[in-house]
Amino acid sequence: MAGNWTSGEDLAAPVESADAAYFAAQANHQDVLVLLHAQLADSYFALRTTEARLRIARDNARLQKRSYEITERLFKSGETDELDLQQARTQYLGTLSSLPEFESQILRTRNALAILIGRPPDALAEVPAAKEAVIPLIDRAILQDVPANLLLRRPDIRAAELQIAAQSALIGVAEADLYPSLTLVGSIVWSASSLAGSASGLAMIGGPSVRWNVFDHGRLKNNVRVQDARLQQLIVAYQDDVRQAAREADDAATGLTKALERDAILRDAALAARRSLTLANALYREGYSDFQRVLDAQRALSTQQDTYVVNRGNAVSDLIALYKALGGGWYTEQPLVDAATRQQMQQRTDWGDLLSEPSRPSAGATLPATKVRSDE
Repeated sequence: MAGNWTSGEDLAAPVESADAAYFAAQANHQDVLVLLHAQLADSYFALRTTEARLRIARDNARLQKRSYEITERLFKSGETDELDLQQARTQYLGTLSSLPEFESQILRTRNALAILIGRPPDALAEVPAAKEAVIPLIDRAILQDVPANLLLRRPDIRAAELQIAAQSALIGVAEADLYPSLTLVGSIVWSASSLAGSASGLAMIGGPSVRWNVFDHGRLKNNVRVQDARLQQLIVAYQDDVRQAAREADDAATGLTKALERDAILRDAALAARRSLTLANALYREGYSDFQRVLDAQRALSTQQDTYVVNRGNAVSDLIALYKALGGGWYTEQPLVDAATRQQMQQRTDWGDLLSEPSRPSAGATLPATKVRSDE
């Protein structure tokens, strides 16, 4: 029986590096979840926005069809010319042609949602078509209470921090090779014989072993420099990540703020367009204006209503982008391996407790301690 005992200094830095790398992998996993949740929410509200646009297009198509039918009767009775008839028909068919595109876009978005939640493309019966045309928005005052230090809780920022900690520990590993390494070697030997009169014995052998790569000092020194250069590379990448995160959060917050400002303006514009159409129809029936003003009012109503809905969809998209820029909801209760996948893997192979949920570092946890020696 033999055994080796190595000094704790030789093991501390590798353990620190491995711990930091492990928690960095957890942070990367959380970052993927944030991206998945954001994409899922973005696809869902894109679906609701397209459904609202489809309802608006159908409503305007019905209005334009009614005008076309009235104009057709007037033309047949000789009360209007063919130009009014063809203009009404052109506008109605143009609006009608947009319906299949909206319907196709809705089906594509539903299929994308099904794939995101791990299902085959289908109609998603549990996500029925929305009955309300208005997409809800948040209060602008919420944006005034978002602390800037939330950026540091982003999973990708935490992963970058932990990668720096892991690389910093590797510098300690490289520097440890410059110094002597002490190892205690021990063996216990038991010997016995089945022959009569033969003696049995117990022998114990032990002693220290010192290893020092004196002749490789230049190579080991350069290895320290290589590890330090990699650390500096990670530090620069971390700084770039923080700046990029700040830009993403600022862009999303600015886009959301401006979309909320436009919302009230576009709502009033849509109401004014509807009122204009009512007045244009009345003036045309009384003979005080031509049919072109009715067509213009119909076109303005369709455009303003569609722009209003699209802007609300953009506002929600900016809100989701802000959620993603701030790191999402941080840690969730979702396990790393779901129950169904864990059961399948356990049926094939004995995993023991390795598939159990590992401990997570707290959101405000400090980085693993690292100590880097500097060469004189």
